[in-house]
Amino acid sequence: MSDAALNVVGLHKSFGSIHAVNDVSMRIEPGEVYGLMGPDGAGKTTSMRMICGLVRQDGGEISVLGHRIPEKRREARAHMGYMPQQYSLYGDLSVQENLRFFARMFGVSRKVLIEREKRLLDIARLDRFRDRPARALSGGMYKKLALACALVHEPRLLLLDEPTNGVDPISRRELWAFLYELVGEGVAVLVSTPYMDEAERCSKVGLLLDGRIVASDSPASLKQSFTQTLFEIETSPVLTDVSGLLALDGVSQAYLMGRAMHVISPHGVEYSEILKQKIISWGSEVVRLDIVTPSFEDIFMHITSEKLPDAKVAQ
Repeated sequence: MSDAALNVVGLHKSFGSIHAVNDVSMRIEPGEVYGLMGPDGAGKTTSMRMICGLVRQDGGEISVLGHRIPEKRREARAHMGYMPQQYSLYGDLSVQENLRFFARMFGVSRKVLIEREKRLLDIARLDRFRDRPARALSGGMYKKLALACALVHEPRLLLLDEPTNGVDPISRRELWAFLYELVGEGVAVLVSTPYMDEAERCSKVGLLLDGRIVASDSPASLKQSFTQTLFEIETSPVLTDVSGLLALDGVSQAYLMGRAMHVISPHGVEYSEILKQKIISWGSEVVRLDIVTPSFEDIFMHITSEKLPDAKVAQ
């Protein structure tokens, strides 16, 4: 079997008494997008920094195209592009100057750079901004430039730590279109994000919570794993306390979703009347009570409650 773009087995990292990453495993083949999903503090950044060789793991194995880390860290890095959360560009340098600076860092020849520079700026839609200082770019344009700089040496594995965090919806869409271009050419992508809707864009998703991957599969398979009923309820006045619902025997989980409540139950449509009457008994009017298709955020909540029973209450 050929080497995977990335193979991680049993990764561990602790900071004092805190287990930041606990037995994380994943495998990414060329041309795949693996989404590492989870809330802030779940261990996404620490996992990525270990894979890059920036932080040494306490245990476990990391291999990039057959090169073990940390033993073959230099060889592995030659095949990796990394885009961290924090700003990684030079604000005083122009778009073009930043791209050329990173090209020189990776030893890309001037002849090769001329061709790659044009292609990357075209894909990122930054060609007409090539003389603009990086500090003067919008958030979305800045992220696309950072991505272009991470790609200038044509890595086979791309690591993106929350690349769409803080950018507008149009820029998010453009960033993902940029990634799909690369994936079509066989580049493997590991992307971390707190946005559950981005799971749908990935080949495979790992749900990370408290340093552990609690589920890992394709988005379609994870959705199929949801076998309970999801009720969406709107009330007047709006209920902000779900503790009463959580106390019911027929409720697996309940949490607020905007102005509505989402209630997960092992029972079917017949349970809706019980929910309605209970809410009315608390002095609220049920404006709407529907059975809805779960979003990926609902899937995450459901899997979390199954794997970690103490997480029944979602804050």
